[in-house]
Amino acid sequence: MAVTQRIAAGTALAVVCATASAGCAGGTTGPQERAHGAKKAAGAPAPKAAVRLIGDGSTSYTGAQPHLPRPERLKPGQRPPQFVVFSWDGAGEDSQKLFSHFRKLSKANRATMTYFLSGVYMLPEGKRDLYRPPRHSPGSSEIGFNDEQGVKDTVEQLRGAWLEGNEIGTHFNGHFCGTEAGVGQWSVADWKSEIAQAKSFVKSWRTNTGLKEAASLPFDYDKELVGARTPCLEGRENFMKAARELGFRYDTSGVDEQVWPKRKEGLWDLSMQLVPFPGHSHEQLAMDYNFMVEQSGTKAQGDPAEQRLWGDQMRDGLLKGFDRAYDGNRAPLIIGNHFESWNGGTYMRAVGEVVERVCTKAEVRCVSFRQLADWLDAQDPAILDKLRGLEVGQAPKQGWASFLARRPAPAPKGVPGAPAVKP
Repeated sequence: MAVTQRIAAGTALAVVCATASAGCAGGTTGPQERAHGAKKAAGAPAPKAAVRLIGDGSTSYTGAQPHLPRPERLKPGQRPPQFVVFSWDGAGEDSQKLFSHFRKLSKANRATMTYFLSGVYMLPEGKRDLYRPPRHSPGSSEIGFNDEQGVKDTVEQLRGAWLEGNEIGTHFNGHFCGTEAGVGQWSVADWKSEIAQAKSFVKSWRTNTGLKEAASLPFDYDKELVGARTPCLEGRENFMKAARELGFRYDTSGVDEQVWPKRKEGLWDLSMQLVPFPGHSHEQLAMDYNFMVEQSGTKAQGDPAEQRLWGDQMRDGLLKGFDRAYDGNRAPLIIGNHFESWNGGTYMRAVGEVVERVCTKAEVRCVSFRQLADWLDAQDPAILDKLRGLEVGQAPKQGWASFLARRPAPAPKGVPGAPAVKP
């Protein structure tokens, strides 16, 4: 966003440095079902007559979200699909038009994504005192609030994104990082307050902007909101405790290797991952901010002569991470980004090229976190345990059909312990 953010990674970068040494969106025609052979979701979009406004009409209930695949359990011996999750911290539409750009790119490449909305982007500057951030004075924020047009444009993108099958998560509100009163120090009660306020700004944007005739968002945010990424990846422990109590399903505020996810604190741990960093001996977190910091420091617009190379490094690093999962353990690839034009927009170009190269490949599903969590929930826990036993880039030596067979093959005749064979 043009409103400057201290985004993602003071702590994350330190974690990365410490460890370095060591699908599918559909437009109205529903390409998701065609692409992946998924069955249609049980529910269909409710007719307009069934729309039920919530509160002041900022949000509404319109029935089941369209263009979502029904998750199916792997068949015995079936190779897992390669999931890729593209996600956006602090999602909102401004003069750069990056939200609308990536919606179009998603539809063109059979992808859905997760948009982590910053609640203050739904709150106009003149109403900033409505925000009561934990441990800070009313109206405080380390990122900007919005204006009426900005709220209107963001609502338009959120509405379209959800109707196309994308997920609307949260990146919370004031983005306080790295201080004694920052998110890293917040209690469970602080996080609950922050989450409640993030929801309230989405559920009352009509009242707060005066745009009472504008079209409603087509979802109930209390039900839609099931996951998040914390600012700067800080404060995760207490956030997860709050999230579990509030019925969230996943968190993506950690740093991990490219292995199959597991539950943590009752939530799916869908952490971002370390991927190869071309030109370097260590790996890098799969997030635009972290590539930027290592390439040009905190200077968002570094040497123009280097910017093309920097974007290529991120693109090629993500592609190398994709290839080693696709040809190896098939662990979901988790990627985080921001709607920013850092270093001349080179990272936005890089992400776009990755979407175009991977999302239309055979057995690939570019999905939201919610869709990935749905699929994980549908699987046999014993199969997921086996998948977690595979290391980064490790394909089963005996092949997928044997590795994921429900029953072991019968032992050869004469092997100790083998059942007796009748003549």
